[in-house]
Amino acid sequence: MPITSRDREILRLAVPAFGALVAEPLFLLADYAIVGHGLGTTAVGALGVAGTVLTTLINLCVFLAYGTTASVARQSGAGNHARAMRNGVDGIWLALAIGAGLILVCWPLAPAIVELIGATGTQAAQAVTYLRISLIGAPGMLVVLAGTGVLRGLQDTVTPLVVAVGSFALNAGLNAWFVLGLGWGIAGSAWGTVIAQVAGAAVYLVVVARGAIRLGTSLAPSMDGIRQAGTAGVALLVRTLCLRIVLIVATVIATRMGEAELAAYALATQVWTLLAFALDAIAIAGQAITGRSLGAGDVPATRDATRRMTQWGLWSGVLLGLLVVAARPVLPGLFDADPRVAELLLALLWPVALFQPVCGVVFVLDGVLIGAGDQRYLAWAGVWTTAAYLPAALLASGLGVVALWCALGVWMVARWITLTRRAAGTAWLVTGA
Repeated sequence: MPITSRDREILRLAVPAFGALVAEPLFLLADYAIVGHGLGTTAVGALGVAGTVLTTLINLCVFLAYGTTASVARQSGAGNHARAMRNGVDGIWLALAIGAGLILVCWPLAPAIVELIGATGTQAAQAVTYLRISLIGAPGMLVVLAGTGVLRGLQDTVTPLVVAVGSFALNAGLNAWFVLGLGWGIAGSAWGTVIAQVAGAAVYLVVVARGAIRLGTSLAPSMDGIRQAGTAGVALLVRTLCLRIVLIVATVIATRMGEAELAAYALATQVWTLLAFALDAIAIAGQAITGRSLGAGDVPATRDATRRMTQWGLWSGVLLGLLVVAARPVLPGLFDADPRVAELLLALLWPVALFQPVCGVVFVLDGVLIGAGDQRYLAWAGVWTTAAYLPAALLASGLGVVALWCALGVWMVARWITLTRRAAGTAWLVTGA
């Protein structure tokens, strides 16, 4: 495909977005290495338990980024720059409110939550310590989501990349100092995370505040605006819950199949997640470009951008699938998998590779419809596709872990059907502010 101005626009947004997406898992690996080196296996397990809880909470609130991106991009495309910034300010106030609510609810429930996951004894005590300290940074974590959405809506994905790399590097440095240098234990790792998240949130607050002041937008909370942002986020929350249900069900089924099956499934999931970051970067570009072009009332440009980004998603999926096939013989060795796990992983990598082109189209169209503000349809589509997945997963539970991954493929195909049918129509092409 010849490189066009549209392609350059997609790359300008997608490449920094990809960098920001991969920064977090890379630095989290550093956190695990520091805790493992300084505190041992029990602490690593505690970090895993508490990290699972925090990741789930943050993932459920990702609508703060997606919803804000769509609303800010649409208003900006319509030329309502002050209104765009007002939506961004409202999104940040909503993030602060939700963050405070998480502290109030989850702090007293921390021991019960940790017990529910299955941690006991010293590991449970350390997990509770880490979780409670990290919750202090919850408002900062959510402000980072909302602030990222504001800048993406303004077609800026470079600043989020800089903030992500800076805050995660600070997190790694502080963890090393607090855990290895000062001997603060698991609490030191948690405090490093809190300080880094608050620092990242502070950068976004300064950037958004400067933009608001420049445009004459009030920084005071608007209850109507916060309520509207929360209402718009409900549909995206339903969509995210459906995604989490699918992944949790798959993990539960894999767990019941046996240790080797679970290990192979977990490793295949890590490969799939890394590939998803590359495809999700194009989806983020889709959110920003679609919101802006629809806000400007330019339906032909929206159609053209959607077509081009779908092509990018499809061919990126084909390329990633081929890379998986090429790397397949060496991947089990990289994970130091035992013979049975290696055998299962080699089998799983075939469906992982096969479904990458489908994933490429799904991720892009998901981002396009989010950017269009078509959240209600995405919520219903999430319910429908989850309903299609569950029978396939139950059938796969008696056929093995490869069949389980094929059930995930059924889910992705169901998403492809719902999203392509919607994108082919006109109901989502709502123009103007």
